[in-house]
Amino acid sequence: MTKPWLMLIAAGLLEVVWASGLKSTHGFTKLWPSVWVLAAMAASFLLLAWAVKTLPAGTAYAVWVGIGAVGVAVVGMTLLKEPVSVPRIACIALIVGGVVGLKLLTPTP
Repeated sequence: MTKPWLMLIAAGLLEVVWASGLKSTHGFTKLWPSVWVLAAMAASFLLLAWAVKTLPAGTAYAVWVGIGAVGVAVVGMTLLKEPVSVPRIACIALIVGGVVGLKLLTPTP
């Protein structure tokens, strides 16, 4: 896997961190959770921007959002006690399939 893809994966994982942490900020009224969320957000965007220098923007953005969406859904179901259902898991699997498909179909720089 090339460096731009690794940066993109890291950016997606940081998106999971900040998006999952948003609830803990209580609308950015709690100082330290807000600081951590904003730091993860900045790092996520920075890594995405670096990845987009090499990867197609549409592919990179879709993969970043896909990693974030799947990650936050999994965190929600496992740690935040959000509902788990077969349709929900099937939809998450569709997102994973799309992300994998984009990775496989995008030429490696």
